[in-house]
Amino acid sequence: MELELSGKTAVVTGASKGIGLACVEALAREGAVVVGISRDAGNLAKAQEELAAHGLSFQAEAVDLTDADATRAVFERIGVPDILINCAGAARRTPVDELDSTALHAAMDAKYFTYMHATEAVIRGMAERGSGAVVNVVGQGGRAANPLHIGGGAANAALMLASVGYAKAYAGQGVRVNVINPGMTRTSRVDEGLEAAVRATGKPKDELLQEMVREIPIGRAGEPREVADVAIFLASPRASYVTASIITMDGATTAGI
Repeated sequence: MELELSGKTAVVTGASKGIGLACVEALAREGAVVVGISRDAGNLAKAQEELAAHGLSFQAEAVDLTDADATRAVFERIGVPDILINCAGAARRTPVDELDSTALHAAMDAKYFTYMHATEAVIRGMAERGSGAVVNVVGQGGRAANPLHIGGGAANAALMLASVGYAKAYAGQGVRVNVINPGMTRTSRVDEGLEAAVRATGKPKDELLQEMVREIPIGRAGEPREVADVAIFLASPRASYVTASIITMDGATTAGI
């Protein structure tokens, strides 16, 4: 399917690794002009080298998106893109016995406000132009309560509500906003979650990983490129009547009607 992305401008946050980097690669392969944002300039440089080996490129911007002023400044330099895909920020999984107000605030800063700062920086400009697509890669933790992920789950739930609210607010001005909720996906965040589970249960990491995979009906974890494929479709003109949607990608783990 031709996604009609050639020449489109796109910004991907959390672009240096995992799902974010997979989105950068997928957009670049479709001919989009991509800016990748991450906090760590070194990780962005490594990502650029990795894609250059495949004949692909993107512009890198090292910015901490928890800082609203810094976020606003970088988007003033970039301009209003056709596409924004938010992958930046991950709330740390915390055993409930370790959870306190500091951890809860950190979870919202890391996940909710990184997405909201980036969205706020572009969405009104998209509406004034009459076109734009935002895809927020959030996570199933906002739908399925987990004692190890209370802070992050709350941030995810807030992101889903905010995303649908923005979608309804700006649908009539040509702006679409959609959400993808990945389940277990093969990124470095899996290891972080396993470490928290080890502290909470005392079980070995390998045993916990096997238990997690057994709970997935499809029989395996997802791959970042699989999430990226759905994200760039949602961002493309081929999904022109899709907005305010929340798409689950967890191998049928939380299948429901």
